This record gives sequence, C-alpha cells and structure tokens, in this order.
Amino acid sequence: MEVIDLKDRKGLVVGIANEHSLAWSAAQHFRNAGADLAMTYLNDKAKPFVEPLAREAGTSLFLPCDVAEPGQLDFLLHSIAWARKEDLHGRLTDCSADGFAESMLISCHSFIRMAKLAEPLMDKGGSLMTLSYYGAEKVVDHYNVMGPVKAALEASVRYLAHELGRESIRVNAISAGAVATRAASGIEHFDELLNETVRKAPLRRTVDACEVGRAALMLASDYTTAITGETLYVDAGFHIEGMVFH
Repeated sequence: MEVIDLKDRKGLVVGIANEHSLAWSAAQHFRNAGADLAMTYLNDKAKPFVEPLAREAGTSLFLPCDVAEPGQLDFLLHSIAWARKEDLHGRLTDCSADGFAESMLISCHSFIRMAKLAEPLMDKGGSLMTLSYYGAEKVVDHYNVMGPVKAALEASVRYLAHELGRESIRVNAISAGAVATRAASGIEHFDELLNETVRKAPLRRTVDACEVGRAALMLASDYTTAITGETLYVDAGFHIEGMVFH
C-alpha cells in the first residue's frame, strides 16, 4: 500500500493559534507522516494555547515566531493573517494607509521574508506553502481589506515560485473554504458565509480543517514535486460556481 511518508523530513509550521487552527490540522498530518516538526508561537499571550499542541505533536523546536535556527528545512507552512478591526469591519475605501500597510506586512510580506530565510536551508529543494481564501479572487462581503491582501499573497506565491524553482523549491497556496477558526471569527456575518457555502458549493457542504491539513501534507510530499506556483482550492468546489441561480 502506498502512503505519504515524510520520515527524515524537517518542517516548520508558523501561525498556529489554538487547536482549531488550520495550521494545527496540517501539523498533525505532517507529524503522523513521520516529519520532524518545529512550531512557533506569536507572543507570551499565545504561548499557553500553542505549547500543549507542540508537546502533543512531539516538536523538536518550539520557538517565538521571529527566531530562525540554522540547519536543514524541507517544508514550511505559513498561516499568518491580520488586519486592524476597523479595517476588517470597515469599507476598503475607508482603510487607512497605515492599516493597509500593516496588514500587508504581516499577512503577505511575512511569507516573502520566510521564503528568504528558508531558501539557504532548502539546499536540497523543498516546499513552501501558505493559506489563502476565495476573497483574493472574487469579492466576498465583509472580507474587506483582506481581499486585496490575500490577492497580493497569491501573486507573491507565483513570483516566488518563478524565482526559487531553479533551486527545486516549490511554492504554493492553499485556498481553504470557510472553516470556523479563530481567524474567521473576526469576519462579520461569518455564519452567513458558511450557510452560503452549503447552498452553493457542488458538494453542498463546508470543509473541515482535516481536509485542509491533508492538502498541505500532499504539497509537502514527493507526490507534488512537479506542482508549483499554484493556488489549490480546498473549498468543496465553492470557487467554480460563480453566479448560479437555483
């Protein structure tokens, strides 16, 4: 029987907030496949929520997110997104320059920065992954400033894939469907989006964190060595429907 095996692979997971995080589901799949994991936490406030998960996953390194360790790295999952409350809940038209720049720096440029730090550690090639959302491609009510920011993130994936491909480093995004996470709780009327997904998606349901985690596992593995610069939709087909009238 053929299975995905990440034994002797070293990975870094950035952006776990709690046990409901999509990044945590991916970390569990990486670990179950035999990978040696490192995990980070944002600050002292977040540490108590993430530390028990790091112990459960048997991580070899548990560090603040701004610490870089020398060594070998085979894959990296980036799951960081942030916007000021007034910008996330307000119109894009009213977003301040400072708020927009801050959201772009934390949610998008952090991935570019991590790619730069990971590059010398992936001297045998590797896989860089980040999490996106359909609001990067089409307008989603209440997603507001995060739409342009995620669009920039997906464009960055393509450019990084172009630049790092000669070193056999693959770069891809996972566009996850609506999942009830801590990050999603900041979006107004999120329940309406879940209901719309059930009504509109071809599979007539939402997705769960485990399905997103399995997609990340696939992208970290040798099953996807010829896939780079892509946005992989894990959304029950929601993105293909457009304006469908029932």
